[in-house]
Amino acid sequence: MSHAHTSAREVVGALGEVDFPAGKEELIDAAKTAGASSEVIKALRGIPADDYANKEEVAHSVRVDPDSDLGHSRAQQAQQARKGGKPGQSQHLRDTSKPPVQEELEDR
Repeated sequence: MSHAHTSAREVVGALGEVDFPAGKEELIDAAKTAGASSEVIKALRGIPADDYANKEEVAHSVRVDPDSDLGHSRAQQAQQARKGGKPGQSQHLRDTSKPPVQEELEDR
């Protein structure tokens, strides 16, 4: 499985005029109309053929470089790997919380 060299934010940003719910082909067409890059189109072509209720669902389904722009710590990445997600959801986009140690350090 290859990853598109783009970020989830770029993909979602290219969907500005989409009326949700929307299917995969509608999302691709909207991105093309918006002048999205070939990498964004490639990322959208890689999502499961499904109906998406909102941009967040698209972001959680698109396969992009795991290090793209999410800023997760190694502990969060490990938690994401252990957690199950819905079929087709990129592992690095699964919901995860900050480790307790990290939360404690940020509260200081």
